[in-house]
Amino acid sequence: MSIRLATVADVSALKDLISLSARELSRGFYTEEQTESAVLHVFGPDSRLIADGTYFVAEEEGRLAGCGGWSRRRTLYGGDQTKKGEEPLLDPATEPAKIRAFFVHPEFARRGVGSALLEACVAAARTAGFRRLELAATLPGVPLYAARGFVERERLDVPMPDGRGLPIIRMERDIDAG
Repeated sequence: MSIRLATVADVSALKDLISLSARELSRGFYTEEQTESAVLHVFGPDSRLIADGTYFVAEEEGRLAGCGGWSRRRTLYGGDQTKKGEEPLLDPATEPAKIRAFFVHPEFARRGVGSALLEACVAAARTAGFRRLELAATLPGVPLYAARGFVERERLDVPMPDGRGLPIIRMERDIDAG
């Protein structure tokens, strides 16, 4: 497996991967209606992460196996379709970096792709001076993050424009706790 920074040229493939990952790996955690609403209104590539050079893709066997990133901005979750206004920078000395937008192709699930992406993000955030990490985990992602030292801080219900809610878990950890 290889990990590299995502580029604008990856956006179309990322959209496909994110939709497939959400639809397949969310079964049993969310209703089909919640998943479809999230694919439309919440999940998707975040061009700011790509522009900031903080979004990674994992490739295996010449295929896109997963994606995920970290951010030095306040936004906790959501793709381009959720953006509203400015995204202020965080202070690495006092605020946690955000772990963002992790999706794994179902054919590569539970094969270390998410862990490898997370390791790349943690290393990059540490290099940028961050001491803590925060994320908004979808229910299928909670076991990965919990196994890597993240602790639940808050249960949230993300409101979507069609009136549905998407349960997520806000989690945190010290950068060196994993």
